[in-house]
Amino acid sequence: MTASLTRENSKGFVPGLPISDREDTARRLLASSARKSYDPVIEVDWDAPIPDDKFGMTPEWSTLYGTALWDELTDEQRIELTKHEAASVSGVGLWFEILLMQMLLRDVYGRNKHSSHVQFALTEVADECRHSVMFAHAGERLGMPGYGPPKYIHHLGRLWGHYFRGANAYASVMAAEEILDMMQRDFMRDERVQPVTRTVSKIHVLEEARHIRFAREEVTRRLTGASRTRLAIERVNTAVVVYFVVKSMIHPRVYTNAGLDRDRALAEAKGNKHHHDKVRKSGAKLMTFLDSVGLIGGPSKILYKKVHLL
Repeated sequence: MTASLTRENSKGFVPGLPISDREDTARRLLASSARKSYDPVIEVDWDAPIPDDKFGMTPEWSTLYGTALWDELTDEQRIELTKHEAASVSGVGLWFEILLMQMLLRDVYGRNKHSSHVQFALTEVADECRHSVMFAHAGERLGMPGYGPPKYIHHLGRLWGHYFRGANAYASVMAAEEILDMMQRDFMRDERVQPVTRTVSKIHVLEEARHIRFAREEVTRRLTGASRTRLAIERVNTAVVVYFVVKSMIHPRVYTNAGLDRDRALAEAKGNKHHHDKVRKSGAKLMTFLDSVGLIGGPSKILYKKVHLL
């Protein structure tokens, strides 16, 4: 069952997207999971050599691509930098997957465990558990140090994990997953990139497509009828999470560990218009969705602009 909705409703905000029946959606996603899921232990050739001439990720996604510093680097230095950047992205992805699993388990704790909705949520937890192990092993296989968000963001993640619920939690998770997805779609197709990065990216993109749909529909469903006050709170909360995730993607230690002048690298990355434009164009679909469900407006726009999504 699908109902067409508009924003005009005296009882509260109604997103400009159709809402599907929760159980129908879950049953379809469960069927998709049964048809096509991956075990990284088997699907990724963890014993394959790491080629010296392959980038850690698509070079155009490097925070320094297009800068004067990038032009000064040798091919070997560029490859080393992108390996560290790929490991940093994976480290942040792993951190957020763990938060996502906590949120899903809390959300279904009091629900009917026989429902397809809960069963898909548990299926997603199983997927995310495998993804977390996969990200950790990928960084290890590339010989990179363990990266993750800065300590203060890591601690803020604990608070988010305890207190955020409902639409905001799903919106934050969906947004973070889409940000990672928009990069990995390029990684998995790029023959210049390390085979391990390409395979890990492919598995994550294919399985996250189900998770993103699940989250999008939950956000749309849970915001139906939301008051202006609640929408204002949801907007800010979601934007704050997205802001911290994007800011955390590349740890400052990446530049030092890649043998670069950290201060100069940070300065050039901060002013890199090529990277800013790439983030904005790749995030257009995400921003369109957030706007359609009323999650862009007011102070949230400032945060999205700061991380170049608007």
